[in-house]
Amino acid sequence: MLSKEINVPALGTVVLYKRKGSRNIRLSVTADGNVRVSLPPWMPYQAGLTFAASKSEWIDLQRQRNKKVLFLNGQSIGKAHHLYLEPSVAAISVTSRLKNTQATVTYPLQLNETDIKVQKAARQVAIRALRSEAEALLPKRLNFLAQKGNLPYKSIQVKQLKRRWGSCNQNKEIVINLFLIQLPWQLIDYVLWHELAHTKYLHHGTDFWGELLNHEPDAKSLRRQIHEFNTDVIGAQVLSQHNALDPTT
Repeated sequence: MLSKEINVPALGTVVLYKRKGSRNIRLSVTADGNVRVSLPPWMPYQAGLTFAASKSEWIDLQRQRNKKVLFLNGQSIGKAHHLYLEPSVAAISVTSRLKNTQATVTYPLQLNETDIKVQKAARQVAIRALRSEAEALLPKRLNFLAQKGNLPYKSIQVKQLKRRWGSCNQNKEIVINLFLIQLPWQLIDYVLWHELAHTKYLHHGTDFWGELLNHEPDAKSLRRQIHEFNTDVIGAQVLSQHNALDPTT
């Protein structure tokens, strides 16, 4: 496989590959921020560079999403929880606990908040807190919207998904990503309405969008907004903006 690595001032390192059998240009960003472009064998490398340059805003967004989350003492988790990172003289290892709305990580004095073990424990307890909130709030909210929109469904499960905010199958069984609970309620409702619309239309055609827009007139704008969020634990600077409790009307 032919390849070429070029440093572009506005983009950084761009690695271009010519793949046998490829028919289109494909663009991706690695975890370390490098840009990868695959090309058909007959296409010049410059075409790949030009394409990457035209997608600079998308590349910047992917790099922001790839940045590791830093968990901070006192930050909000989801809608009601807070995270506390506490050094302790008595601690001989890193431990975590979830009690009421407090997610606590305790660690030995020789470590600090940014230590990989502390951050790993913080992530784990944060996910436990988010799961607790999501399981308590999202099924109730979905049921409320389903009755409001006359869109019955069979069941709902809250799971940790990697790429989707939710799904609905032909049996009207809905799965919702637990990380959704971190988003503003307007975006949460958008996802719930989206999956409820799939109980009638298992596609994204005209009928589906007609149904969705009937219940959420701003659906297309909200669809663009939700792409700003990653399906993972969100950083402290974003979480603090979205800690309102569940609306019921």
